[in-house]
Amino acid sequence: MARRSLVERENRRATLVARHADQRAALKKLISAPGTEPDQRADAVRDLAALPRDSSRVRRRTRDAIDGRPRGVLRRFGLSRVRFREMALRGELPGIRKASW
Repeated sequence: MARRSLVERENRRATLVARHADQRAALKKLISAPGTEPDQRADAVRDLAALPRDSSRVRRRTRDAIDGRPRGVLRRFGLSRVRFREMALRGELPGIRKASW
């Protein structure tokens, strides 16, 4: 079980990413465009740096949807490997069953 503060921090990051996504995308497009004037590019870089760090998508961390465990998360299910195994063995995941041969 992850500490509640870490889960809340990830929730704040998700909110910031959603809030600043369009602005970040526009600035990055302006920076990477080959026809942008150097002074305009410098202003865009400065504006991008002024945005909150946590508004960047790469700072997000995938966490288990139930208990917030940060490691071993299966993206397809949103569960950690431990929680996935428990739920699969109890039959709580539709279409998933333990392999045997």
